[in-house]
Amino acid sequence: MAGGTWNQTDMPVLPGLYLNFQAAAAAAIQTGARGIVTVPVKANWGPIREFVEVTSEAVAAKVYSADETGGATAYTAMKLAFYGGAHKVLAYRIADASAAKATLNLQDDAATPVNVVRLEAKYPGTRGNQFKVSLQANAIDSTKVDLKLMEGAAALKTFTFAGGAIQAAVDTINNDPANEWIVASKLAEGSGQFKNGGSLTFAGGNSGIGSIAAADYTDALNAMETQDFHLLALDGVTDAAIHATVVAWIDRLRSEGKGVMAVLGGSAADDTSSDAVSKATTRSNTYNHEGIVNVGVGATLSSANYSSAQISSYVAGLIAGQKLSESTTYAAAPFQGVTRRWTRSEQEQAVRNGVFLFVHDGSRVKALRGINTLTALRLGQNNAWKKIRTIRVMDAINADLQQSAEANYIGKVNNTEEGRLALVGACKQYMQSLAQSGVIEETGWNVALDPAYYGTGRTVEPEADQVYLKWEAKLTDTIEQIFGTFTVL
Repeated sequence: MAGGTWNQTDMPVLPGLYLNFQAAAAAAIQTGARGIVTVPVKANWGPIREFVEVTSEAVAAKVYSADETGGATAYTAMKLAFYGGAHKVLAYRIADASAAKATLNLQDDAATPVNVVRLEAKYPGTRGNQFKVSLQANAIDSTKVDLKLMEGAAALKTFTFAGGAIQAAVDTINNDPANEWIVASKLAEGSGQFKNGGSLTFAGGNSGIGSIAAADYTDALNAMETQDFHLLALDGVTDAAIHATVVAWIDRLRSEGKGVMAVLGGSAADDTSSDAVSKATTRSNTYNHEGIVNVGVGATLSSANYSSAQISSYVAGLIAGQKLSESTTYAAAPFQGVTRRWTRSEQEQAVRNGVFLFVHDGSRVKALRGINTLTALRLGQNNAWKKIRTIRVMDAINADLQQSAEANYIGKVNNTEEGRLALVGACKQYMQSLAQSGVIEETGWNVALDPAYYGTGRTVEPEADQVYLKWEAKLTDTIEQIFGTFTVL
């Protein structure tokens, strides 16, 4: 999908919709799906360097395992995203070169046994090292053999096949649609009979976590660039170089018309240190971008403490899961507490310096104010750009416009007065839907051909394949501050 911003002195080459948002203008054509969070994860199971659409915490545990020993992060990252309200998580497992699948060789019953079948875990990771099998005659039909697959003390599956046929065992294992754990391959025919026995354990599985580096996250970002998503969160990573790469990446994607945001955070030590406020505000001031949210405090959930970097996936889910007419300000959170309670003056510093904070109000934990890290406004921006809701609305509008323009207008409608009026009419219809849903003010909005390019007052002559539109609208916001005067008589 081509698109992004445009500049009269450096016009885009690719066909597409190019839209500049300025402080007095915003627009959009048919509301698209919202709520997808993408996360690079480390895991002890699951496909590597592939995207998996995960729709629930249970699916996350099934695909990547809830075991997080050895530095795995997948289950927690996705669990928190779903707690926040994400519609879907697009997970991408990263691993280093040491990642390996656990294996087990089965032998025949000859006097000098040989390896006849190689069993291999479906995915690389230490989970496969917990697999073990036993081989014994079927209790009902002695001509058949049962291969029982266990994970620790839990039975996973029993494969039953004809005895005396090594290939039958391989085919039975590989063709079972319920088999999610192992793959078999024939090594030799041998005697044709398996050597029966129990507790044959897989070995050699490695999750490939120990040497994961910044380059692995960069590769993940490059892969994510080809996917459709709305929010990016890291899996608890606090490395400054990786954060800088993410910020630059988000900035580039947004300039190319891909309305995505990222949520970052700090370490548990930073969250609770004596200079926690300074560290959090410094991060935000360093990022200084409307597409980056910086979480400044960790939280407690079910007696477990999570760093602000880990909580970033919850915030990403919270943002992605909200309606465009909602705000994260004062959004209630499921946490029992925060790892550090900021004072009133510190909370004010957080808001002024673009820190997304959770506070405990005495009865519950809630988000303080729905802000991103933008602190120094750039040309064409105003204070509304500091609000997460504003950015989400503009991103949603831009995405809808691009999708509708590419599907219905670009390359399909003649650039005549009639065609341009049809485009303007469709845009106005969508603007009306935004007004009715409370995303923009009901009055004062307009879509028209830009008078700088059309009519008697035009200053530039458009090319034959170009259309210039002018949008005007006032985005709505939620009530976040109430001021009153109480007169005592």
